[in-house]
Amino acid sequence: MKLSIVLVLLAGGASGASAFQGAFHAVRPRTFLPPSSSSLAASVDTREDADRDMASFDEWTNNCGIQRADGIGLNSEDGMDWFLQTQGPLQEGQPIMAVPSEMILSSQRIRQEFGGAVEAAVDYLGRLGAGDQVPEFYLFVKVLVEYEQGDESPYFPWLNAMPRLYFNSVSMTTFCYECLPPLVYRLSRAERVNFENFWTALKKVDILSPRTIDDQDLAKWAFNVVHTRYVKEENSGDLRIVPMVDMFNHATDTEVDVSYDEEGNCNVYATRDVPEGSPLRISYGNPTNPSIFFARYGFLDESSPATFCKMVGIQATEELTNLGCDPSRMLFYKDTGGISEEVWDVTLYNLLAPDMANQQAFYQAHMNGDEDTKIAYHQHYMPETSKFIQNHVDTFLTTLEELTGRAAGKSLDEHPRLPLILNHNAFVKETFLRVKANIDPMVAQATGEY
Repeated sequence: MKLSIVLVLLAGGASGASAFQGAFHAVRPRTFLPPSSSSLAASVDTREDADRDMASFDEWTNNCGIQRADGIGLNSEDGMDWFLQTQGPLQEGQPIMAVPSEMILSSQRIRQEFGGAVEAAVDYLGRLGAGDQVPEFYLFVKVLVEYEQGDESPYFPWLNAMPRLYFNSVSMTTFCYECLPPLVYRLSRAERVNFENFWTALKKVDILSPRTIDDQDLAKWAFNVVHTRYVKEENSGDLRIVPMVDMFNHATDTEVDVSYDEEGNCNVYATRDVPEGSPLRISYGNPTNPSIFFARYGFLDESSPATFCKMVGIQATEELTNLGCDPSRMLFYKDTGGISEEVWDVTLYNLLAPDMANQQAFYQAHMNGDEDTKIAYHQHYMPETSKFIQNHVDTFLTTLEELTGRAAGKSLDEHPRLPLILNHNAFVKETFLRVKANIDPMVAQATGEY
């Protein structure tokens, strides 16, 4: 059994729970300066087997003015993955952390900081059709700029605490892609294309040294740091990386929530009563599509209540979108094997394509909220729709078996992400098997094929 490695260096003085309560909206940084080079290495070692310096990072956050309630600290079960947890109980609504705005990496502020220094690269991304990735690119270049400064950078302790070994799609080998189901493959390829665009655009950034620009492994590390840690501020659209707050892991049932005050300080509150010894987690996004978390972050969200049904060949027209043709709504439920209403609706609408009159009648019933008519259509066409879903489930299960079989005998030293991929495939298979246990009797009853 793995030993738990616990690091709880509590902030003293004003960051105690009682004083912290009153000072939450008046966060001010202490001295935000580079650490002494006498106790830290001159540069960040980004090799995958390099250690993360969590003790120096923890001390740095206290010195720079990050406030924490008593008992909030960093924890790891394997010395690689670190997360925040509480050593004491928390009450719903209790403020538990505050980060001064000056410490936050903001894409909007970085753009102002760089001025026109990276505009050639930004224009190039636009010509590639990657203009929507520009805010992430500013963060990406900023990480590399701070990396070049070594321990002269005020962010050095944070950078030196970042993971080196990632399991997301950008870090996978070419063979790993051959073991991915279609949707995850598509999402993973999109992430890889984003990196390739960044890597190409980096050649047009003249504020970095040629050595940095030519180091693809370093660029991949910086890309992963940014894309696994930024959050989008919904009101402004600003992308932000908040040191220490970026150590919260993901969960469907969260313990904390993050907000920003008018001065741009980041404040974290407990969303419910939390017992002592509990991990503190936020949501990274919609929990009903764990494939996105797998591709971007490199983890399997086993707490997800459902998964996309994996019908990936459907062109989402306006009418299909209105019927719920979206990965977050066309769901198979993990525990029950249930099938969401949107799966049935989209399937029936597509099967009715040769009969436009009935297709439109069904669609109008949906848009008008005429549930009786919808139910009548579903009952009438149940043999066709249930059989279609059954065929999809059976075909996908066969595909999963084939994909998993490709990994047999492969070296984990060469392909260290394979175990995670196989776990993902097994997780999806378990859900589909539960769906199969439901859909097979439905088909038998609807078609009389006992």
